[in-house]
Amino acid sequence: MHLPTVDILGVRIHRLTMPEAVAAVMQMLPSGTHHQVVTLNATMLHRAARDENFRRVVNAASLVTPDGMGVMLVAKIIGTELPEKVSGVDLAERVCAASADTGYRVYFLGAAPGVAPLAAEKLRAKYPGLHVVGTHHGYFDAGEEPGIIRAVQSAHAQLLLVGLGSPRQEEWIAAHLRECGAAVAIGIGGSLDVYAGRVRLAPEWVRQAGLEWMYRLARAPRRWRVTLTLPLVVVLALRERLARMLRGMFWKKGNQGTDTVESEDKAEGRRR
Repeated sequence: MHLPTVDILGVRIHRLTMPEAVAAVMQMLPSGTHHQVVTLNATMLHRAARDENFRRVVNAASLVTPDGMGVMLVAKIIGTELPEKVSGVDLAERVCAASADTGYRVYFLGAAPGVAPLAAEKLRAKYPGLHVVGTHHGYFDAGEEPGIIRAVQSAHAQLLLVGLGSPRQEEWIAAHLRECGAAVAIGIGGSLDVYAGRVRLAPEWVRQAGLEWMYRLARAPRRWRVTLTLPLVVVLALRERLARMLRGMFWKKGNQGTDTVESEDKAEGRRR
């Protein structure tokens, strides 16, 4: 599939609306190949801009969506418009809803013990026909990974939702998706806690206003270090905008100089 992209701080992000992103994932599921989906928030964007290894993982993904108003703001500062926010928690749920109609097999990996089965139960109740073929918590070490991979393989999961937190989930998917055999894997952060009813999303008007970070900070003040990422990535965006402006000025000046020389050469030719 050819999906439109933009470059933001060296990170490739797709320019899709939520319905377009859901449609893209649904086309990936029967493709017979393996696709990683990254839902990129401001913290992840800041890491990718500064960490070459993580940036390589993100840029290799089949689909990268702007998860949060922070990424939307950075894009606007640089001079690039993104159609809308496409968050992991919303994208994954909509794909689950569509999978309930199509019969695709889903596996939940992540969160604390007991959360993934509860999330599966609640989503099955919400979307009758959803085929969750297995779950596993996210509190595992490297020695347990082969067993988890075999479990996903044995379940013949086609959609793998991985909630291990970033960058662990993105790096885990990149390393093990082919072994798991799933067609699509989406990194979903803490979404399983939301589906299970253990964590509440901000009210819709708060999310639409781009104030979700304030809501989260008020409910969990210990997250203040994460909140500081937004101004840091905004600074990077302002630097990038300035660099682009300077490159544009020098390019224009250089072209004007070339045009002047060419004009003088033409005039000299006419005089001869």
